[in-house]
Amino acid sequence: MASRLLILFFFLFFLHHAKPDIESDKTALLSLKSAVGRFLKWNETDTPCKWPGVECESGHVSVLRLPGTGLMGNIPPQTIGNLTNLRTLSLRFNALTGQIPSDLSSCTELRNLYLQGNQFSGEIPALLFQLKNLVRLNLAGNNFSGEIPAGFNQLKRLGTLYLEKNRLSGLIPDLNLPNLVQFNVSFNQLNGSIPASLRRMKIDSFEGNSLCGGPMIACSSEGTMKKNKKLSAGAIAGIAIGSVVAFMFIILIICIVCRRDRNGARKTRSVEAKPPEFEFPVEKSGGEGENGSVNGGLGGGEDIMVNSVKGGDMIGNSVKKLVFVGNGSARVFDLEDLLRASAEVLGKGSFGTAYKAILEVGIVVAVKRLKDVGILEDEFREKIETVGLMDHENLVPLRAYYFSKDEKLLVYDYLPMGSLSALLHGNRGAGRTPLNWETRSGIALGAARGIEYLHRQGPNVSHGNIKSSNVLLTKSYDARVSDFGLAHLVGPNPTPNRIDGYRAPEVTDGRKVSQKADVYSFGVLLLELLTGKAPTHALLNEEGVDLPRWVQSVVREEWTSEVFDLELLRYQSVEEDMVQLLQLAIDCTAQYPDKRPSMSEVVQRMEELCHSSLHQERDQNMHPVDDPDGSFRQIESGDGSGHPQASHLD
Repeated sequence: MASRLLILFFFLFFLHHAKPDIESDKTALLSLKSAVGRFLKWNETDTPCKWPGVECESGHVSVLRLPGTGLMGNIPPQTIGNLTNLRTLSLRFNALTGQIPSDLSSCTELRNLYLQGNQFSGEIPALLFQLKNLVRLNLAGNNFSGEIPAGFNQLKRLGTLYLEKNRLSGLIPDLNLPNLVQFNVSFNQLNGSIPASLRRMKIDSFEGNSLCGGPMIACSSEGTMKKNKKLSAGAIAGIAIGSVVAFMFIILIICIVCRRDRNGARKTRSVEAKPPEFEFPVEKSGGEGENGSVNGGLGGGEDIMVNSVKGGDMIGNSVKKLVFVGNGSARVFDLEDLLRASAEVLGKGSFGTAYKAILEVGIVVAVKRLKDVGILEDEFREKIETVGLMDHENLVPLRAYYFSKDEKLLVYDYLPMGSLSALLHGNRGAGRTPLNWETRSGIALGAARGIEYLHRQGPNVSHGNIKSSNVLLTKSYDARVSDFGLAHLVGPNPTPNRIDGYRAPEVTDGRKVSQKADVYSFGVLLLELLTGKAPTHALLNEEGVDLPRWVQSVVREEWTSEVFDLELLRYQSVEEDMVQLLQLAIDCTAQYPDKRPSMSEVVQRMEELCHSSLHQERDQNMHPVDDPDGSFRQIESGDGSGHPQASHLD
């Protein structure tokens, strides 16, 4: 009997305390709403576990995600700090001000803390260093000032630390965090040398500061120390060796000059003795797909081929000279004109390097210098002349080509506005003109029409390399698709690079890309336009996934508005169209090819959408407005087939 009473006592005790736990969390959340979240759609008669953005586990609130929901003002104590079982807190992209509440240190189970895109100020608080379980911390895009505390070394589990776009100053402390793989302090007011423990990070983690060492330029003090050390070790020997080297260098220069004179004389005697040597400028540093110079540095990326003023189609028939293709008129320049042209590097990519060439006759063209061509001359000529016959207003026309044993060149029209990649991702700081919805949707539709035209040429015709750096722009922001047909010219590629983010999952050979794989790549391009995120990044946001998977995870678990580029959130009048285009992009990036629409279907849906958007924009003049109540719709996976369905959050 006594044992039964004891069991009953414990049952009543836990039953009594279980309800107050969730009630206590509910009180804290309602206090938070009262202070900073008047736009939150929370029904106070329901349990908080049913509220949007709230998840519970074991009778406690464990996840609070409120990104882009119009939170404004200072977070008071006795709100978030009372949610002591929180594991994930996401308040990003709101208008929260002041300091991080001091009692947040009570949330010792916190693993993920996302506060980016607010207006928090003051020094980075020491309370964060009491959160020993933190794995991801994002404080980017706030107004934090002062130095970066060395206290971050206490967070041994930390894998992500984003502090960019604040007002932090001073030196970067030596952070010995064994699990740190994502780090960014760019665009602050930091100075000095990058600690050795952080020199493995990419250069863009530090740009926008006065830093040196590691991936940045070498520190002058380091160079001086090395120089002094060498001098002190053997000054006399160094002087002697330097004299010998200088003498040998002079002799070498004399030899080179003499050889050039002899070669020049030989070329004068017999121009046709051998194929001409192409002396285009050396590619700029950065490597393939890394910050190449594009139209004066407006962006970077792989396969940026920016192409020429329309000078008319031209005709030619000499194998060892430029061969002009298409339906054009008389040729106005030849190979010798091209060789004498001044040239600059536009970009380096997987098919070769692109140059801007200014001919003496005043014509500007883009020249693609191909690499790793894996076919013989006859097959090359057949394939490239087929490319030259492609004629559509949304394609960059091929004008001419040159084939020899050592050089394969393609000549295109030059488009001075550059690529969509440069327009989207170049100059994201102060002074940038926002890229509005009308421009983005128009570019997307133009690119879709160009790709659809290619697909209409036959069931086995595909582009093979669709990406934003291969969508070029006219001065009126009309899209022109480039690089079509080149995937079939290069050598075998059994393991295509998936880090570029555009490749369909079923593609195993870059030379054999189906039309449905093109649709997948175009879907990624649409997501890039909508999110403003470059899929060429290996990791997106705080998730180690590609762009399509990241978008699906966000729209499934959070507010859909967080997906869209902040430049688009200013235009509330087209939110319905943005959600529909997002739906189309997700359909295009379905895991299985047979679940994806054809490009004809894509164009049809986009034409209906763009017509609707244009009508709305002209009626409302596209006045930017805020979206404080988070009225964007959420897209949820409804039928288990990978085709999401739209439904209102509230």
